[in-house]
Amino acid sequence: MYDLPTDLARCDATTVSGYHEGGEGSLFQFGHSKEDPHLRQIKLMVGSLDPLGMPLVSAVVSGERADDGLYIPVIDRMHQILKKSGVLFCGDCKMSAFAIRLHLKGLENHYLSPLPRTGKTAEAMDAWIEEGLAQETRGELQEVTRKNEQQEEVLIARGYAFEREQSGLEGASEIEWTERVLIIQSPTYAEQQKKGLDRRVENARQKIEALTPPRGRGQRQITEEAVLKGEIDHLLKAHNVDGLLEVTYEKEVENQVKYIGRGRGAKNRSKQVIQKIRYQITQVTPREEKIEAKKKTLGWKAYVTDVSQERLSLKEAMLCYRKEYRVERIFNRLKSQLNIAPFFVKREDQVAGLTHLLTLGIRVLTLIEFVVRR
Repeated sequence: MYDLPTDLARCDATTVSGYHEGGEGSLFQFGHSKEDPHLRQIKLMVGSLDPLGMPLVSAVVSGERADDGLYIPVIDRMHQILKKSGVLFCGDCKMSAFAIRLHLKGLENHYLSPLPRTGKTAEAMDAWIEEGLAQETRGELQEVTRKNEQQEEVLIARGYAFEREQSGLEGASEIEWTERVLIIQSPTYAEQQKKGLDRRVENARQKIEALTPPRGRGQRQITEEAVLKGEIDHLLKAHNVDGLLEVTYEKEVENQVKYIGRGRGAKNRSKQVIQKIRYQITQVTPREEKIEAKKKTLGWKAYVTDVSQERLSLKEAMLCYRKEYRVERIFNRLKSQLNIAPFFVKREDQVAGLTHLLTLGIRVLTLIEFVVRR
């Protein structure tokens, strides 16, 4: 009926909350939610075709399920429908799990996704950023630009790429392939992180200064140096600004002379000196040099793809990933135009049925837009 492009696919998941009782075996469960964590939810996993944002497959699962385990079943269903290899699957960092990348290679398809800053990636990221800064100094970074509304070329990213060998066992077959790692810095993302860093530094500074209030009724005083150091370290780590603030404090000792025993004082009565010790923070100073050095390392992300440089350049890869909003439009239409929430149904089969029915409605809306644009 419609000759739709099938070279690029996207996968993503969303949640839909509702006032349902849930219970064991129910689709409605508590889980991670960007909407209302106090409500039970279902999870909807969608595989769509670019550039239309056409939903090809959808899966309704219980709301506590993690996204990671939902990608492979959706990818398999899309592969069976498309009946072709060489499709580029694009998704968020959860799709970059090694098992998913290996499975895509087993289907002779391709992938493009960012790497999460965990595990081995987190360990290697500092070295990758350092190499990026070195290439920036030498003027070797590749720049990615696109035109804005005024038809002016605007820098949206810059970075470099390197290759590494990968291998794994998919079923009974050993698969080996070459993977490209793209180390990218986004100026916009860097500015957001810089503002966030400044906020964290200021919040940490204020909270550290509040650790030692003046003497007064109800004011907690810190009398041990180890306790003060522990409180300072905790705040620095909690705000992720360790090493970016210099804290100076002093020890205040107040001597009080008291008579030993009960009764009134006298000239020849024995006395004792009681020391009251407290620590007072005198100054909290941001370490500007270290903060500026930290800001230079912000805005960097790592992406992986198995597509060659000849087929997908660094610029094309970035522009492709930046269009991830196309799959998000499906969820926007589902929630704002088709009003999937709240569910005015009770039974589990009605919940799944209504969700699938509304995804058919999204297909209709998408095709109308496609035909009109054409």
